Amino acid sequence: MNLLNVTIWNEFRHEKMDDTVKEIYPDGMHKVIGQALENHGFQVRSATLDEPEHGLTEDILAKTDVLLWWGHRAHHEVRDEIVERVYQRVLAGMGLVVLHSGHYSKIFKKLMGTTCSLRWREAGEKERVWVVNPGHPIAAGLDHYFDIPNTEMYGEHFDIPTPDELVLISWFEGGEVFRSGCCFFRGKGKIFYFRPGHETHPIYYQAEVQQVIANGVRWAAPVNGPAYLYGTE
Repeated sequence: MNLLNVTIWNEFRHEKMDDTVKEIYPDGMHKVIGQALENHGFQVRSATLDEPEHGLTEDILAKTDVLLWWGHRAHHEVRDEIVERVYQRVLAGMGLVVLHSGHYSKIFKKLMGTTCSLRWREAGEKERVWVVNPGHPIAAGLDHYFDIPNTEMYGEHFDIPTPDELVLISWFEGGEVFRSGCCFFRGKGKIFYFRPGHETHPIYYQAEVQQVIANGVRWAAPVNGPAYLYGTE
């Protein structure tokens, strides 16, 4: 059985510029996520914003089954031609897992066709993530809910299309709720948006969060089949 090839794309700016983030993720969030995914049996490579072509060359993407995306402070620096390259690969079947503030990335907004805006508050409060679709593959191995002790609040309205499948919703101490585990289909590709992962908290070390990401990778993996032909025969 061939291992799924996963590429983790991380902006990798907070870890270099913010001492709090550097202390939590000294080698970058992508390294912590990557180690977790390797432990779940995936073949993992990473790519970052400041590499040539943002680390997302044609060759790398051609070898990627599922791409993870974390970005925040430098969405505007991602070159449009690289976004288009990723977009076309998703339509052709590559899976995409968008993490936390990646909701505002160019690639996610292009695939959703909306602003992908939301409400937010940095308060370090508790988040309870509820499983609302327990039969879904992304819910495998999870209890009814899990708690994240300290995080940034995201609240509705989340300006995305209605998810094709909703797996997780979050509740916060301020009373807000948020659609935090959303699945979409675009062309032959599958997209999973997963909310938790604020950079100033050690969220990606948490076992349940790692489980969801691993499940999301498995779910988003390409389905083997012929290239679909459009137009007249």
